[in-house]
Amino acid sequence: MPAGTSAPARRRALRLALLPVALALAGCMANPKPEIATPTPELPAAFFHAPAGETAASLAALMPEGDPAYRALSAAALAEAPSLAEAAARIEAARAGARRAGAERLPNISADASIRQNRINPAQFGPAGQQGFIPAEQTFYGANITASWDPDIFGQLKARERAAIARIDAASAEAQGVRLALLAEIAASVTDWRVIEARAAAISADAEAAQGLARLALVREQAGIAPGFDRVRAEANASASATRLAALESERARLIGRLVTLTGKDAATVRAALANPAPLAAPALPPAALPSDLLANRPDVAAAAANLAARDADLAAAARARFPRITLSAVIGLLAFDPEDFFDSDSIIGTLTGAIAGPLLDFGRVGAGIDAAAADKRAAFAAYRAAVFRALGDAEAGYGVVSAADAEARTALAERDQLERAAALAETRYRAGLASFLEVLEARRAADASGERAAAALGRAARARIVLWQALGGTPAVPGA
Repeated sequence: MPAGTSAPARRRALRLALLPVALALAGCMANPKPEIATPTPELPAAFFHAPAGETAASLAALMPEGDPAYRALSAAALAEAPSLAEAAARIEAARAGARRAGAERLPNISADASIRQNRINPAQFGPAGQQGFIPAEQTFYGANITASWDPDIFGQLKARERAAIARIDAASAEAQGVRLALLAEIAASVTDWRVIEARAAAISADAEAAQGLARLALVREQAGIAPGFDRVRAEANASASATRLAALESERARLIGRLVTLTGKDAATVRAALANPAPLAAPALPPAALPSDLLANRPDVAAAAANLAARDADLAAAARARFPRITLSAVIGLLAFDPEDFFDSDSIIGTLTGAIAGPLLDFGRVGAGIDAAAADKRAAFAAYRAAVFRALGDAEAGYGVVSAADAEARTALAERDQLERAAALAETRYRAGLASFLEVLEARRAADASGERAAAALGRAARARIVLWQALGGTPAVPGA
């Protein structure tokens, strides 16, 4: 303000300068940030199909940890799987966004240097230019250091930083979900491979039994005490078992292709890992868990909660856009017309500025941004509730499927044992002349598929446990592993 200005004039100028700030603050207080309720969803006290009481089995015991193929392939996938690399890249992108948001709250300092040459027409300055007092060409040599800073008094930049940090949590949780899905897929594929091996062993046993009956029928045919038709029917049974055995190769090929996709390894490496023998493990008891545990253990629920926190911070940042923004800036530099004078004290120049700006009449732009952020928060809360109840449904289904699969496996094993005893008894009676070959053949045919059905039922029980493992949130990753 010019020297000699009276005190009343200075006070009037100050009031005029503060008037936009007062109007902006009044507008903000008159239109506060909308409050959007985000209550925690109510969950039942227990799972309907959960096992009664405490069980000794841990969550990790639901996975085929003792299978060497699973250990090798899962380790390879965690090291090189493309899906995990993509998820890790998303985490790095979120971290970069958080670093950028944090840096926005700090001063910004830049430097520049320039050489500028101007050419003018001295005649435009009248006699002084015509007499050579004003040069036709001028060269400017300059260098500046510029600093600017938004003190973020009203917290808009801080809210943006909170949103960026929450998105790191969301990306990390999503990466954990990708990891669990990858491990579950590998475990399911390895389990299916072991089921195929168990089915192949059962079919081979069926074929060997059918071939034994064909040899017995041939001996009786050659002795003239049985028709040749008995031998033909027994050989047909053996051929049917061989056909079932050959059909398993297409299932093996599909599993190999699936594991190549999951692990990022070639087929030879996958086959070498699967070649390590391992029996189909006996199903472990499912662990007891509470529905409330899903809020902390499920990666998709954690990701949805982090996204909701990010949207809440976005809404806060949008609401703070109604407040004025204060910017402090300073420039210090050197300006000379001759390189020799560049570092003289007379060449030093500088500027110090304080500015304030805010919306006064924006025709609803800021309000529309707030409404959009509020709608995004409502959508994020709906997505969070959906994730919670999806997790609850997955866990309820997982416990129910495990219970049903266990009952099926017990029935299938009992059926197999009973039919095998019936087939053995029929063959003994046939050798003693107390039963016809048709009775032996029917008993053998009934027993033939029972072993394969039992192996498949045990496989479904093991697979149900893998689904339950994933539904309950899986085994957390060990830091540094």
